[in-house]
Amino acid sequence: MTYYPQSFITLVKNLSILPGIGQKTAERLAMHLLRAPRKETEALARSILNLKEKIRLCSRCFALSDNDLCQICSNPARDPFIVCVVENAAEMTAIEKSGAFTGHYHILQGVLSPMDGVGPDDIRIRELMLRIEQDNIKEIILATGTNLEGDTTASYIAQQLASYPVKVTRIASGVPMGGDLKYVDHITLKRAMETRHAM
Repeated sequence: MTYYPQSFITLVKNLSILPGIGQKTAERLAMHLLRAPRKETEALARSILNLKEKIRLCSRCFALSDNDLCQICSNPARDPFIVCVVENAAEMTAIEKSGAFTGHYHILQGVLSPMDGVGPDDIRIRELMLRIEQDNIKEIILATGTNLEGDTTASYIAQQLASYPVKVTRIASGVPMGGDLKYVDHITLKRAMETRHAM
């Protein structure tokens, strides 16, 4: 890339650090930014700086927020007594897009993974217990992943909550809508059979 000026090369290197952005895509983006009106590039630069300066974690659920409480925790229309426990903000966003949940969330910021040295003190389980004690929570919905780490985390939390006066539920898992049984893997089918319900 010696045929580009140093400022262009630096931008390409910085863009290629982003996930999913390879060298060629970074060059195309840099060319686009070079040709774009100054106002557009300044607005992009400002939005990146604002992101770093203003975004923080919600003090209650640990979602991304511009304020002390996120939009969900500060919304009086949401049910504060039902809390959905998820691994990270991406899972919360997926549930929100479904429109199926109107309670609050608790984001663990990870899952238990002894092989990677991640134990109960490394994710936000302690904060969940504190919320249950202080906020009179009625139900905890465990919506961690259905992989080994997600299941282990859900089981651990359920065990910790056994002595609390709170209903603990786990999201269902199994055959996806529109799924053809002959193409579904055996583990998913096993889970679907185990979590079947009356009609």
